Amino acid sequence: MANIVEIHVLQNFAPSNLNRDDTGAPKDAVFGGVRRARISSQCLKRAARLHFSNAELLTHDELASRTKNVAGQIAALLKTARPDEYDKAIEATFAEMKFKLKKRKEDGQLQSEFLLFLGHREVENLAAVVDKYFDDWVGGKPSKEAKAAVEACIGSPAVDVALFGRMLANRKDFNVDAASQVAHALSTHRVDRDVDFFTAVDDFVQADQAVSGMLGTVEFNSSCFYRYSVINLDLLVRNLDGDAALAAKGVNALIRATIEALPSGKQNTFAAHNPPAFVGVSVRSGMPMNLANAFEKPVMASEHEGGITAASVKRLAQTSELYGQSFGVNAPIYALDLTGAWPADRAPTVNALLEAVLGQVTERYGSRKAA
Repeated sequence: MANIVEIHVLQNFAPSNLNRDDTGAPKDAVFGGVRRARISSQCLKRAARLHFSNAELLTHDELASRTKNVAGQIAALLKTARPDEYDKAIEATFAEMKFKLKKRKEDGQLQSEFLLFLGHREVENLAAVVDKYFDDWVGGKPSKEAKAAVEACIGSPAVDVALFGRMLANRKDFNVDAASQVAHALSTHRVDRDVDFFTAVDDFVQADQAVSGMLGTVEFNSSCFYRYSVINLDLLVRNLDGDAALAAKGVNALIRATIEALPSGKQNTFAAHNPPAFVGVSVRSGMPMNLANAFEKPVMASEHEGGITAASVKRLAQTSELYGQSFGVNAPIYALDLTGAWPADRAPTVNALLEAVLGQVTERYGSRKAA
């Protein structure tokens, strides 16, 4: 059975619109027969990836970029003093990898047909190969050494690629199975949308003009979200070429980002910077267990004197115990709980929680690094 790390979060947000649909309204879903607020997994993973860099949880060399503009990144790294031939060399290099580049109509810059999720070290390796075999690529007859070198560029481990995976339809050998899975966040209770009617006041108006320069509406809600994610530790270590120490650093980064990173939607309007009231982590082996069904029946504030968040923590604890007994799962959830509703062991701080979790990860894999 796989070794896994499960992360359970309960986070109550003030009025906000963190993740919008195509109409600008907060995303939602029907669960348990009623409407719930929702934040998509894509939105949460994007916020986490940005936080890896912004909070310096991982270094530049341990991260990747997802972009169509890899050619521009490579051109900026080239040292060969023939910039008028850069595009030709880069285009030939990518053609060798079976990636087609095309020039933008607006500015003539080379772009890939689709987003490429490549580690910064992979991009640097590609730039080095373009430099070393520049004449081969420009001449249109790359040597066997040049072809072998460019194929060897892809594969240097980037932690966010190892965690979130990579899919390239025309180069399946470059694909990476995601070591983590992130669920869509759902409110633990029923949610109805609210509408804010606003006016933008014109600071300088003529006597016959209206003071309001613009009228509009924005939809929002206020929700206590249950968030769940799971990391396959065995797969993460394999994705990182056996580097258990780097895998542990990736686990730390993802848990930190799950706690600290927030989607940016409409934050200038609502400033919903509300940290989680509950973070529970379990390190164990066996099948993953998303505990969202604890909230199939919508939570009511009256269930606990501490309100909806505390009531949600209580529900989560009950369901966790029930699932553990029913499916023979012995590993407890070690939690940071600010509501006082969690009945089991609690960490006093985020740092204490992470120290305990990473200690268990290290026990399973040691601190070995890839050779």
